[in-house]
Amino acid sequence: MPGVTYEDAPPLADLMPWSVAPLRPGRAWPTAPDPASLKARWTALLAAEGAERAALFEPTRSRTVDSAVAQLPGRDTGTERLARAAAGPCPEPVRVLAAPFDERWLIPDHRLIDLARPELWRVADEHQVFVVEAGAGLLATSLPPTLATGRIRPLYRRPGGAEPNLAPGLLDELAARLGSRPTAADVLAWILGAVQADLTVPLTGDREVWARGVETGRRALWLMRRDGERPKLPGGRRPYVRAPLPPYPRTLRHDAEDETLYLDEGRVSPVPRAAWEHEVAGVRTLEAWFAARTGPGAPGTLAAIGPRTWPQSWTSELLELITVLTLLTELPGPEPVPEPITATDLRAAGVLPPAPPTRRPASVLDHQEEGPEGQFALL
Repeated sequence: MPGVTYEDAPPLADLMPWSVAPLRPGRAWPTAPDPASLKARWTALLAAEGAERAALFEPTRSRTVDSAVAQLPGRDTGTERLARAAAGPCPEPVRVLAAPFDERWLIPDHRLIDLARPELWRVADEHQVFVVEAGAGLLATSLPPTLATGRIRPLYRRPGGAEPNLAPGLLDELAARLGSRPTAADVLAWILGAVQADLTVPLTGDREVWARGVETGRRALWLMRRDGERPKLPGGRRPYVRAPLPPYPRTLRHDAEDETLYLDEGRVSPVPRAAWEHEVAGVRTLEAWFAARTGPGAPGTLAAIGPRTWPQSWTSELLELITVLTLLTELPGPEPVPEPITATDLRAAGVLPPAPPTRRPASVLDHQEEGPEGQFALL
């Protein structure tokens, strides 16, 4: 929080105790900005045989074509070893958050992912929000996150929005201070707006400051999740394609004076300087998004299979991303926090430290999950 230091603010790691390490995909080709490329890559993999298939797969110590792996929870995919899998349709790709503000597609097949973190997939549904530590800030998404950043903290420990991943007693303590009981989503909204660079979270007992902070955080959460109604800027500020994009642009630059984004000779405007300079962990968001769609895969690899022309859907995604970044940069900054609720206060109230079981995943299995080679295990 600029200009203010809250030395006894409670750590995020205590307020949302259960966290999971980032996924480790192990290979790039099962993720792509478009689902058609993934289906073509899958077809190419299974069309190859023997050593060629093994090489195309890009083996690691954790995964080879001979690995025996269970299904991802909630995904109906094969479990036979890929070395002897017959040609067949690609598992239906799913949308994931692959990088900050970059939604791509993933083949949700456990055999392709080194460390998929099944405990996250078990609680991924339309109610869930995943909070991702990204440098000195936080991201939030409704999609399974596959970023190679910091730890992932689900808002709920069970499917269906059940059992908030909050320190037991925190909601009761906030209710006593604020005069009304906040929801888990309210707490998350506050966290998104108030979190400090060291990932501690100042809390307040001031009702008005709390309400304004929650309102700002809710808008930030809506912009980051991008579900439901799509964000829009007022007519005169809405970005448009002013000059047609080439068949496949390879360069990206920004003219701050006329607020224009150039994709080769194609032009998109207005693009405010703040949106162009938006960054996460020192990486500019728009540049990274563009690079993920224009960096060619190595010849002879599955990652080299991709669209020959720039899809219209990418242009639509780019315009929405510019809108999201513009609106995010216009959100009010955090206020000074009066009537602070400190970590010491929470310890005195018995809220902190959270009990050890709250740092572990809940038992959510209510059905069998298919194990390797079609076997079912009692888990």
